[in-house]
Amino acid sequence: MKNNFSHIDKEGNPSMVDVSPKKESHRTATARSIVILPNEVLEQIQSDEIHVKKGPVFQTAILAGIMGAKKTSDLIPLCHPLGLDNCKIDISVNDKKEVLIDCTASITSKTGVEMEALTGATVAALTVYDMCKAFSHDIIIKETKLMSKTGGKRDFKRQENG
Repeated sequence: MKNNFSHIDKEGNPSMVDVSPKKESHRTATARSIVILPNEVLEQIQSDEIHVKKGPVFQTAILAGIMGAKKTSDLIPLCHPLGLDNCKIDISVNDKKEVLIDCTASITSKTGVEMEALTGATVAALTVYDMCKAFSHDIIIKETKLMSKTGGKRDFKRQENG
């Protein structure tokens, strides 16, 4: 089976995907960004000692991620503007002391919400960086990846170690 880039027309020009013939279905996507903070910064956040001028770090990142997901089509060329049914950001710290930012977006639509989930997780990670950079610039946004999606042509679920 030959795959083609979906946003390139027959003449090789950029083109928005025509979703008009597709049927609506419930679609979800979850993306994850991982942020590595210096131990002293992470300890201050976890003990609730850091309240920067912009507000509590993780709560502000949650708001920023949701706002970012809602603005995805303004940021990514040819991305369909979507009215999300739901968007949720969860922030936790794993046993490796990595900050895990999961963004789950959902909609009943003719197109998926992977880009919204990826954008939400990324904007939340950037917000954590922005709010903590006064304490240290030794912050790494390690990765952002799609964890799962449902609806549309096929579902996808990444293995936890993948």
